[in-house]
Amino acid sequence: MSLDFEGRMSYGDYLKLDMLLDAQKPLSDKQDETLFIIVHHVQELWLRLIIHELEFAMRNLRENKAGLAFKALARVSAVQEQLVTAWDVLSTMTPSDYMTFRDCLGQASGFQSYQYRLVEILLGAKDARMLAPHRHKPEIHARLEVAFKGPSIYDESIALVSRSGFDVPNDLLERDFSTNHEFSEALRDIWLQVYRDPERYFELYELAEELVDVEDRFQQWRFRHMKTVERIIGYKKGTGGSSGVGFLKTALDRTFFPELWAVRTEL
Repeated sequence: MSLDFEGRMSYGDYLKLDMLLDAQKPLSDKQDETLFIIVHHVQELWLRLIIHELEFAMRNLRENKAGLAFKALARVSAVQEQLVTAWDVLSTMTPSDYMTFRDCLGQASGFQSYQYRLVEILLGAKDARMLAPHRHKPEIHARLEVAFKGPSIYDESIALVSRSGFDVPNDLLERDFSTNHEFSEALRDIWLQVYRDPERYFELYELAEELVDVEDRFQQWRFRHMKTVERIIGYKKGTGGSSGVGFLKTALDRTFFPELWAVRTEL
């Protein structure tokens, strides 16, 4: 076992721990602000990994390498479980605890997380208004805009379905990707064929289930976020000016892959 690291890379050097641990800088002397910062730092790190894996999955779907995409999507689902449980840790903070330092946040809000916004965009949520909070950061805004104008992972999946021999409507393949995908009965019926004969179409069947896993866990994360906010601040407005719990509840009604959910009713 090496004990002398003079001139050699150590564990802390490799992970840049000095930089990472120096990032927690509370603006108050209140006990729970450190908890608040660390939970959000951890969530941002997990979001970074989700983006990394989603982009990898999309590239491989585009290149007909579905197996590699499946592995990445399975990892996304596993990471999402960590995001969900992070709310359990934050929920140990009481309303009184939070109010001791809430004023320190100013207008800062999780609503402004560009990584969360990028995950939503990659999954297919296209709302141009959501790019506005990032205009003051040109590099970040540019990255979001590229993803916004490009295909989502569902668009890449639909393209793979078409290349697999199914008669996918052209308006689903050649469309303005900066708009939200609209429910298609024709696409639902194609997925229905896949689900009725999973052995014949196993690759597409597996893809559909991986996508459903991702959306299922994403909705669980949204729900736990909403309930944590409700538990801590009730129905107060969010620090960034949103309606808080009310805004978060509206997100629970939105879906990324509507045909994959509709198939369940038709089977």
